[in-house]
Amino acid sequence: MRRVVFNQKGGVGKSTITCNLAAISASQGKRTLVVDLDPQGNSTRYLLGDGADTLEASLADFFDQTLNFRLNPKPLDDFLVESPFEGLYVMPSHPELEELQSKLESRYKIFKLREALDELAEEFDAIYIDTPPALNFYTRSAMIAANACLIPFDCDDFSRRALYSLMDNVAEIRADHNEDLQVEGIVVNQYQPRASLPKKVVQELIDEGLPIVEPYLSASVKIKESHEKAKPMIHLDPKHKLTGQFVELHDSLARKYGV
Repeated sequence: MRRVVFNQKGGVGKSTITCNLAAISASQGKRTLVVDLDPQGNSTRYLLGDGADTLEASLADFFDQTLNFRLNPKPLDDFLVESPFEGLYVMPSHPELEELQSKLESRYKIFKLREALDELAEEFDAIYIDTPPALNFYTRSAMIAANACLIPFDCDDFSRRALYSLMDNVAEIRADHNEDLQVEGIVVNQYQPRASLPKKVVQELIDEGLPIVEPYLSASVKIKESHEKAKPMIHLDPKHKLTGQFVELHDSLARKYGV
């Protein structure tokens, strides 16, 4: 099962949701991979901590290899990094992804990620793909490679307006390149149940028939500690309310697809 976590708006919690769902997947005994396509590398830093500073290979190396024919290319396993958490692996990001993008686009390497993940399919039970906050080569590559798309939503009116064009973008990828791609759900993040605006905005989305998934993820300062310590919530504080919400969200999605 391959899930892409995507929203063109920044700061909505893509990396946080990606890493916490992946960490729960691994903690439940599933061999799990996080693919970090965002040049900012937030997921890489979140899962590897200081290990992100001493990487021998990254996704930039993988994509660079696709641009240059080699008689003996590096095997895909060389681009996998084991995290400190059992069963959880990362294909790490690198800032060089930014400068590679135009070359990859001009050479039409848009299917290379899907080919790589097809090759890794037997090694992993679940794959989560984190994406940059833009509709670009990397996000299109991710949606072409994925089965399902999770869309983080932070209860903001600007985010709500962006949802419709975002759903259209997913539909276009499905029509042109990947008929298996489905919008698995819109994940409500940083939810404040006592505030009237978030409740109003979320209810309007439900009334419009958009696929809102539950539970909603609460706003919590604990998540900043989780980032700082490079420990997903399931490892930092298993009994925290937000951890329970992440587990409930993971399990509801897993029941839907069996993974």
